[in-house]
Amino acid sequence: MIDEPLVIALPKGRILDELRPLMTRAGLEPEPAFDDPGHRGLRFKTNVPGVEIIRARSFDVATFVAFGAAHIGVAGRDVLMEFDYQEIYAPLDLGIGPCRLAVAAPVDMGDDDDPTRWSHIRVATKYPGITRRHFAARGVQAECIKLNGAMELAPSLGLCRRIVDLVSSGATLKANGLREIEHITDITSRLIVNRAALKTRPDDVAPWINRFEEAVETA
Repeated sequence: MIDEPLVIALPKGRILDELRPLMTRAGLEPEPAFDDPGHRGLRFKTNVPGVEIIRARSFDVATFVAFGAAHIGVAGRDVLMEFDYQEIYAPLDLGIGPCRLAVAAPVDMGDDDDPTRWSHIRVATKYPGITRRHFAARGVQAECIKLNGAMELAPSLGLCRRIVDLVSSGATLKANGLREIEHITDITSRLIVNRAALKTRPDDVAPWINRFEEAVETA
């Protein structure tokens, strides 16, 4: 018997809000402090003995799971594509947090900005790995400027003319004078598992895959 608790890493923010009903259907309830917006803790007990939750940024969730600090987690497909951790197994699409990764440019560039004619592109993005691979696939060299936020400011401040970012409704782009000019891929959040943990603790890890699968099916 393994005394070490099973650790489930969850992302902060909007995705967590969408995840909470699935957690309830899967039979996983964190201690009350978890839902207290004023509580600064990052590690929480749950209603299941031996199971704990940690709360982190989406990118960090994948890192915790990949390196075994957490055994199970939830991360967006964008994060998984960017890092491509071989240690992570993503068995289940949870269907939450739907959005898309896209290229956007200022509206005033007009329809002459044709992506099929590019040979070189300079972009601001949180996803340099995905961006370079996407453009390299059709022979376009992508010079990526790494930003972690406020991507929409880059064109207006003269940092670059185009960005690659997540788009949901498109309202943020529109508010900043930008428009979507190329779709890269659709994104949803996935249940992820550390491959080694699935092998060494199958009786602890596998049932949670089944629980969340049932929760998705009954959503």
